[in-house]
Amino acid sequence: MQVARLPRDPGPAGWAALLPPADPPMPVDRDETTDWLVIGAGFAGLGAARRLSQLAPGDRITVLDAMRVGDGPAGRNSGFMIDLPHDLTSDDYGGTLDRDIAQTRANRHAISFAADMAGEWGLPRDAFDPCGKINGAASAEGAAHNRDYARHLSAMGESYEMLDARQMKDLTGTDYYQQGLFTPGAAMIQPARFVRGVAGHLRSNRVALRENSPVTGLERSGGDWVAQTPGGRVRAPRVILAVNGHLDSFGHGGGRLMHIFTYASMTRALTPEECARLGGAATWGLTPASPLGTTVRRTSGRDGDRIVIRNRFTFEPTPEVTDQTLARVCATHDRAFRARFPMLEGVEMEYRWGGRLCLTRNGVGVVGEIEPGLYSACVQNGLGTVRGLLAGLTAAEAATGQVSDIARIVLDEDAPASLPPRPIATLGARARLHWGEWRAGREL
Repeated sequence: MQVARLPRDPGPAGWAALLPPADPPMPVDRDETTDWLVIGAGFAGLGAARRLSQLAPGDRITVLDAMRVGDGPAGRNSGFMIDLPHDLTSDDYGGTLDRDIAQTRANRHAISFAADMAGEWGLPRDAFDPCGKINGAASAEGAAHNRDYARHLSAMGESYEMLDARQMKDLTGTDYYQQGLFTPGAAMIQPARFVRGVAGHLRSNRVALRENSPVTGLERSGGDWVAQTPGGRVRAPRVILAVNGHLDSFGHGGGRLMHIFTYASMTRALTPEECARLGGAATWGLTPASPLGTTVRRTSGRDGDRIVIRNRFTFEPTPEVTDQTLARVCATHDRAFRARFPMLEGVEMEYRWGGRLCLTRNGVGVVGEIEPGLYSACVQNGLGTVRGLLAGLTAAEAATGQVSDIARIVLDEDAPASLPPRPIATLGARARLHWGEWRAGREL
């Protein structure tokens, strides 16, 4: 099959831009053979490579990525590794009780796997910080969503803490929020630092990372799979596709995948005087009580004191979006920033970017064997850090025949539901997003 198009992400990956220059890439420059080929070096691909290295310790593993590690979607998210239910299509993130309990168990397995990598390889605290997160409510409707979610968490047997307006101001420095719901199980990461750190420690005489090596064709030949890149071909008997929504460019998932873009802006580093005016804690992460509202993070440390604003979703029939769309939606970021942080007047955004999500109508991934010797670790439904890592672990276990109870939770999910014909699907999805953002009100 020919891979006719490559995804395009608008704007610079701000998290990656904060890092020191990476070592020079080592792209494919000749024909190679390997025991395992992983296509994609995001959370799913790196998770798959790590798990393969544990389950098949004598095998050679090659990981291909179309760009540099951290420049693609893995380095463009908001950096939340969320353990609890987080359904972006719901009113309050919750779903059905039994499914949410099983998914939480699986999500925590992925977070624990990430924590083990961070601990074993000595990744810095800002790369992986198990500090929990807050659902922030800026309106009476948002507070009602939080109370509904809290009841759902209680039914699941989960712990949480409700925060009042004073506690929210003490934490965030702003009086914008009326209420908060803190849950302790999430981790906050600097996503580009995390994936670059993992990739660097995975490299060995058995694990090769080939960056700047987009796959332009993938076909079956003589019992093996052969991936074509601009610099040469890579042959392997078994392949794991870890490309999220790009899966349909490889001929799978057509008519079932929804390509959604979300967008973020990051301030320049705040001065000491600006930090004093802001007050609050030096680091925190806040998701909105309404799923289509505004996510906010404050970070500090080696990257400087910064605030990240993430909101707006656009539905695109193909996995690409224009720079003009980025500029238009980022105006919403400026309004959200000014509303929350009037004490920071004059602080400008240094980086603005968009990143790809892939969703299915019924909220399931595409994980497991999709052709003989070809496995998918794709479709993360808006939780790319956790669900991506989980998909990679599951695909590696399925491919080696060593399926754990956690992997079985993922493999036993229903198949993705079909979408209506494209014009109807596009109009319906865009109307649903606009309606959800309008309903978010002050949460946006």
